Amino acid sequence: MHAAPMMFGLGAQLILPNWEQGHSYRMQVLGHARFSYGRGFWDEFWGLDGEGSSCWLSVDEGDLVLQWPLAPAKRPRHRPPFQLGEHLTLDGSRYRVVEAETATCEALRGSFDEALRCQDAHDFVNAQGPDGNLLSAEFWPGGEAWFVGCWIDPFELQIREAGA
Repeated sequence: MHAAPMMFGLGAQLILPNWEQGHSYRMQVLGHARFSYGRGFWDEFWGLDGEGSSCWLSVDEGDLVLQWPLAPAKRPRHRPPFQLGEHLTLDGSRYRVVEAETATCEALRGSFDEALRCQDAHDFVNAQGPDGNLLSAEFWPGGEAWFVGCWIDPFELQIREAGA
């Protein structure tokens, strides 16, 4: 992966103060993946939250979204192909499809809780939900993964770089 200016690097601890009713949220960044999708690329950062659970922070043109994987029993039953404007449901909430594309993994560094390989491609869908929530999914031959989370104001994110 080419070095480029980034908001934070591997090993950084990300802190969202006042995340929920005065509680802060923490994420330790352990892996960085870059995906291309034709018009451009975005970066995904994998790490562990303060409870030791897996989470992902996506950075796309300065927009940040923090998501957690959905357990197989909680996943929606929707399958591709998806149409823009189509509605997906999760726990009784409706999410509107805002993006459905194919992405290719271009670069990796650090560690992840799953096997990722450069040049692997997968279909993905992003669906906007109530209160700024985002539902997304990835599909590849023989598998799928679903995630749910929310958009983050980058100005509220506190960053403690590794070794600081």
